[in-house]
Amino acid sequence: MQQYSNLGPLPGILLPLVEAILPFLPLIVFVMANAAAYGLGLGFLYSWIGASLGACLVFWLARKFGGRFSAYLQKNMPSSQRFFSWLETKGFTPLFILYCFPFTPSALINIAAGISTIPFRTFICAVFAGKSVVIFIMAFIGHDWQGFIHQPWRILVAVAVLFLLWLGGKKLEAHYQL
Repeated sequence: MQQYSNLGPLPGILLPLVEAILPFLPLIVFVMANAAAYGLGLGFLYSWIGASLGACLVFWLARKFGGRFSAYLQKNMPSSQRFFSWLETKGFTPLFILYCFPFTPSALINIAAGISTIPFRTFICAVFAGKSVVIFIMAFIGHDWQGFIHQPWRILVAVAVLFLLWLGGKKLEAHYQL
């Protein structure tokens, strides 16, 4: 971890950024490694910047090259029109909620937002706010992962918090779908 942190902030920012482009990579591992190498504050900051910038990059690429795909998708899958309509009318709120949870596939959210008509400014606000929640949770766990081993009750608290976040997200999602 010392050698990793000696490389400066670049790997701490680049790894989460690359994960946004290649979503099969494990973001939680990168965030936990950043928190262990740089400490909770800088590990969170570098991970948050990298993940947020990566999401913005994927959004921009989808916005730039996804126009035809959006039309094709809405034509061949009529149910997607309802989703895009919901996303575009609610704007910030569903994006923020979706980004707050570690269980949502953020790459798909980035692409969906990119091919929608959501303003870039709204997307940026939702990404930076929502990613701060999920990245902080991951960094907090990664910063003191040994404490979770020596005090197993902390695992239960972390799982309970993640479950409550998931449950809250489902309730809010159900509320906004009505």
